[in-house]
Amino acid sequence: MVKFEPVWLDSLGAKSFCVSVVTPDCSLLIDPGVSVMHPSFPASEEDKIRWLKAGRKSIRKAAEKADVIVISHYHYDHFSPGDLDIYRGKLLLAKNPNRYINDSQRERAYRFFQKLYKTHGVDLKEVMEKPKQADYPNPLSSLPLAMSKGYGDYQRRREELLEKGYKWFKRRVEKWNSYRRIPEVNMEGLKVIFADGKTVRIGDTKISFSKPLFHGIEYSRVGWVLMTVVEYQGWKLIHSSDLNGPIIEDYAELIIKENPDILFLDGPMTYMLGYTLNRINLNRAVENAARIISETTTKLVIYDHHLPREPRFKEHTRKVWEEADRMGRKVITAAEYLGRKPAVLSL
Repeated sequence: MVKFEPVWLDSLGAKSFCVSVVTPDCSLLIDPGVSVMHPSFPASEEDKIRWLKAGRKSIRKAAEKADVIVISHYHYDHFSPGDLDIYRGKLLLAKNPNRYINDSQRERAYRFFQKLYKTHGVDLKEVMEKPKQADYPNPLSSLPLAMSKGYGDYQRRREELLEKGYKWFKRRVEKWNSYRRIPEVNMEGLKVIFADGKTVRIGDTKISFSKPLFHGIEYSRVGWVLMTVVEYQGWKLIHSSDLNGPIIEDYAELIIKENPDILFLDGPMTYMLGYTLNRINLNRAVENAARIISETTTKLVIYDHHLPREPRFKEHTRKVWEEADRMGRKVITAAEYLGRKPAVLSL
């Protein structure tokens, strides 16, 4: 009755986290974006471009069948700003581009909505709304598990980083309160809803979104994302977006409390270990994913995106796979779900 499909994910050879969910009420496409693999990915440029083109083709095909499109944030492996036809005639549930957003994603979102609205005869500059003042509490106040965790010798350094992060956050708040605001629209051929923290019902299908969550660690300069929950008559699927593991313990708790039947979970960026990912945060991500497996009754975890970008990804996250074996749970990459070998392991 309910169908889902990994349209394109990293294990297929190009960066993407695009998932299709079809219920009797609607066809939903989550994060229709794809990007070429990074320079250190161990494949030829020819293969990388071939996989990129294949990903784009798969996403376009899935978009043709979709009634609803979700954009969890404005990174190019999660939305397609240059292929505006895929949004035509759709209900677009998108991350709010006016708040809880970093500078680069705000600029990408502005250009995207400017072009998208123009195709429907609307000049974005003419409909931009006045700045709206709002208070934004310290995000750490909603992360009691992460903040109560001890870090031993690293604790003092962590506190310094969090203090710097909060100063960065306050500068972002100043910008959010000064932005002319991109509006939602409801016109023939396009309806846009900024989905942060909202629930949309279509028949018996419920599509819920988290509040904005950090893209990885606390005060991640990369920005914020939305987690998507799709429910139909007791069946539930979660698409984590870019939680990077999840690294933050409270985000793992969110997933555990939801207890989905199907979980599309992005992993830590092990290919960046020693650069933007340190061993402490890798361990957090592994522990949190293992806990999700042990404390839910989730039947299937598609553990992909970010993760299969280097050949030792299973070694770096060994505890997760071992916990799945111990619990008798199915944890696999999207490629393996489709009966294929992850691209990074087939080279």
